[in-house]
Amino acid sequence: MRVRRESKRELVAALRGRYRRGNRAEKGRILDELVAVTGYHRKYAVGLLRAPPGLRMASGGGGRPRVYGAAVVAALSVAAEATGGICGKRLVAALPELVPALELEGALRLEPEVRAALLRVSAATIDRRLGLLRAAHRPRGLGTTKPGSVLKRQVPIRTYTPWDDQAPGFVEIDLVAHCGTTTAGIYVCTLTLVDIATGWTECTGVVTKTQEAVFAALQRLRAALPFPLLGIDSDNGSEFLNERLVRYCRREGLTFTRCRAYHKNDQAHVEERNGAVVRQTVGYDRYESAAAAVQLNRVYERLRVQVNGVLPAMKLVGKERVGAHVRRQYDVPTTPFRRALALGVVAVDAQERFARELAAEGPLSRRRQLDTALEQLWTLRVGAT
Repeated sequence: MRVRRESKRELVAALRGRYRRGNRAEKGRILDELVAVTGYHRKYAVGLLRAPPGLRMASGGGGRPRVYGAAVVAALSVAAEATGGICGKRLVAALPELVPALELEGALRLEPEVRAALLRVSAATIDRRLGLLRAAHRPRGLGTTKPGSVLKRQVPIRTYTPWDDQAPGFVEIDLVAHCGTTTAGIYVCTLTLVDIATGWTECTGVVTKTQEAVFAALQRLRAALPFPLLGIDSDNGSEFLNERLVRYCRREGLTFTRCRAYHKNDQAHVEERNGAVVRQTVGYDRYESAAAAVQLNRVYERLRVQVNGVLPAMKLVGKERVGAHVRRQYDVPTTPFRRALALGVVAVDAQERFARELAAEGPLSRRRQLDTALEQLWTLRVGAT
């Protein structure tokens, strides 16, 4: 039979005096009786019996009252949807520009006090209040890099330490396989390019991972960059370490380096974007058709503006070892576009072109159209019904 909360309080108050005066054996019997009647955990029951006589049992949740009400949380949910559910530290940096854009789009209509509360919310509060809305983690994918045996001596190794020259234009490139659970046969890949200094990210779909297809995709990505390409760093796959790309870099005056074999941390920048941009957006399904590659590039056309112009990113600026722990310091989160503008490397026509793309749609509308493009892509996956 279920005992009422008031009856439990009365029972604890009645047993508390006997418990405090009793010896070890008597205390054990009293505790057994209280646990059997109330269903309390034994440690919790001990705490109640040892408490001062005037202390009352809490009738509700403890802690401070909530500062941000339902209206603020609802607005945060819209902002999180528009940004694809990024973490609190990045979202809080995006809110000063994101909130006016969402209001202009009509996605948010906020009272002045709600708007003020929304703009002063902390990153920790965002993560706590939106915890239930975070998407579940996807399973890991398969690695498909096969080392190229030729030209290794001609392409120098660069480790995970930063480039000597941190100017925009030095990039890391990598292939992401959309092969599902098997690497057999032909499947679509994504070529990811990340600028180390600014975090600018470009992605494009590749029907096959042949040297010709990858080289053509790299030229497309170079043309899309808003600043000149200065250097390329790749892994040891034969799709990168080949005579065609080596000759191209020499002819164009580009620095060409490679990471150490089996040391993914040497390419930490592009590996991070592979997970945070490609895998988090597209997933781990298998795609084989040319139509899937075309639709994948439609997704990346919309994702390009989202990643580089809307979503702030944090850049690692230093590390400090304290005993066995490493403390990492990051700069203020900002978008790759803003970071590139601050460095003064974006040409005026490229600035105007990207600004027009950014202003063409509202943040929430852009995100929802991206989701629509993704749903069309998922219908083309192998095994889709």
